[in-house]
Amino acid sequence: MDADSFTAFHEQLHRWVRERLVPAETEVIRINRVPDDIRAEMADMGLFAITTPEEYGGAGMSISQYIATMQEISWAAPAFRSLLSINVGMVTTSLKGGTDAQKAEWLPKTAGGMVAAFALTEPDSGSDSAGLKTRAVRDGDHYVLNGTKRYITNAPFADMVIVMARTHVEALPKNAHISAFIVPVDTPGVTIGAPDEKMGQTGAQIADVIMEEARIPADCLLGREEGRGFQTAMQSLDNGRLSIAACSAAYAARALDSGLKYATERKAFGEPIAGFQLIQAMLADSKAEIYAAECMIRDACAKADTGARVTLEASCAKMFASEMCGRVVDRVVQIYGGAGYLKEYDAERFFRDARLYRIYEGTTQIQQLVIAKQMLRAMDG
Repeated sequence: MDADSFTAFHEQLHRWVRERLVPAETEVIRINRVPDDIRAEMADMGLFAITTPEEYGGAGMSISQYIATMQEISWAAPAFRSLLSINVGMVTTSLKGGTDAQKAEWLPKTAGGMVAAFALTEPDSGSDSAGLKTRAVRDGDHYVLNGTKRYITNAPFADMVIVMARTHVEALPKNAHISAFIVPVDTPGVTIGAPDEKMGQTGAQIADVIMEEARIPADCLLGREEGRGFQTAMQSLDNGRLSIAACSAAYAARALDSGLKYATERKAFGEPIAGFQLIQAMLADSKAEIYAAECMIRDACAKADTGARVTLEASCAKMFASEMCGRVVDRVVQIYGGAGYLKEYDAERFFRDARLYRIYEGTTQIQQLVIAKQMLRAMDG
């Protein structure tokens, strides 16, 4: 998307998020999902198509534009970003590696608002994605899938799931025993479990995807080539981590905005608590950390736009921004004082919602391992 068009789009999105999405948060919490009319508006605005190539009906945004869009949406409740992010992130990235026929069939659908999910995590494998147990066995012109995927975002709403499965029992070099499959949810043998009850992020539903003798055509093998599943999953991680970094920075900014307003309105000892230096210190520390995270995100995105591999930068940004968000929402609760512990006020919700960002797309501890490995690899030349 050219710069002028993106600027106009971003300004429109900024207003829409604050005028439409933020007021709808109460309804999202009440029904535990994004209302259908808002989901339709998102599709009409082209939000599901921001990363889809133009030849398939999308906007073809650069990485910087895509991340900036997700950051803007993330000012509102996490359910809105969650509904979009899997489509425009992992699923679209995966489908770009498909055959021409697969791209022609599925990319226009996801760009048009069909919700998809990405199924990698299992009951016994999360960050250890190479250890997954779901099996896909070739049977003539079909594959038969068996296994359970856990914590799958958008599964209760999805029409299609990208499923990672083992096509070889034994482990192969470079994880070539893992393949990716396009699995319609209405496939016989595919069951979506009941939505999990979570600490926060109400409306962003997750559930198990269970496959029992689920037969899919061999054409559903992504790229029509076995052994590319792990590569597909890893290709989406850098952008996914930048997306989580961006939503962490945005939600921290939203919480800080709430804390700042409360501090100017709440009085103690006859004056607004914003006049107390220890309150000011918490506000200042939060602003500085948000600014640092935003700078890291912009730098990583600029490098990614050149085609450079940004595994190190994406992990650094995700780790710092998600941990920073946790610190900011904690300070905001503290600024609210006793009111911050009550559901009547936003601070309590911000605190619960933010906790997941340190787990999404690889925990902080996994990011530390990734960063260290990249540093050591660079030393070895």
